[in-house]
Amino acid sequence: MELEGKIAVITGGARGQGRSHAVRLAREGADIVVCDLVDQLDSVPYPMAEPSDLDETVKLIEEIGRHCVAVHGDVRDTAAMKRLADRAMSEFGRIDILLANAGIMTVCDNTWELTDQQWDETVDVNLTGAFKVCRAVIPHMIEGGRGGSVVITSSVAGLRSYAAMTHYTVSKHGVVGLMRNLARELGAYGIRVNTVHPTGVATPMAFNEFFGEWLAPREELTKFMTENILPTGAIQASDVSDAVSWLVSDRAKWVTGATLPVDAGFLLK
Repeated sequence: MELEGKIAVITGGARGQGRSHAVRLAREGADIVVCDLVDQLDSVPYPMAEPSDLDETVKLIEEIGRHCVAVHGDVRDTAAMKRLADRAMSEFGRIDILLANAGIMTVCDNTWELTDQQWDETVDVNLTGAFKVCRAVIPHMIEGGRGGSVVITSSVAGLRSYAAMTHYTVSKHGVVGLMRNLARELGAYGIRVNTVHPTGVATPMAFNEFFGEWLAPREELTKFMTENILPTGAIQASDVSDAVSWLVSDRAKWVTGATLPVDAGFLLK
């Protein structure tokens, strides 16, 4: 219960890594504010989260005995992110932890065949969305005067080239730059900022009918995406939550500006 009394705001919390992080931090004593679009974007070829998914996250946290507030909101929308931060403050009066986790993933065989919509929506959600929620939440963390922790979800694609995902790779590299500048700016306030970089994770974003069919004729690409150095394929969302729970805790009190791989050795390939 090392997060007892702490309040965590988590984007992309309806399912996948966001839900896993929310449940993990709740088990450690935090109360949670989760946000998700719970709608479909045109460029995304797999089913995105629905309102019932967000309801399930709330249910899981309340079963633990913690308080959870769910907000429908688009991380690309400045006003929506301000409402998210304001809702957290009105419900709890403080924000200690921000997980900028919302993200989408689409594919294209090469960079020059990417459509404007694929590029715009991926970069807007993954990078601009992380910026907008940080911009909305961080002033409340500063004003609280208690320090805090921000973790932005990147990817192994944020630390190396990644086949068939130029737009995704760019967005995940971009959040590293955002993290580093925020870490420099917020150190004086005792607010730590880091990124986490998972290999493939078994969530609905990566494991769905579309990606299975798209990868089937691309044997070399399938091998690249699914093989790690350690003897495992995709890791579980809870494995990433292990790292996130450490980063936001006092066990990592002197860790800031770090790019933490949770990659089963993928980056060694």
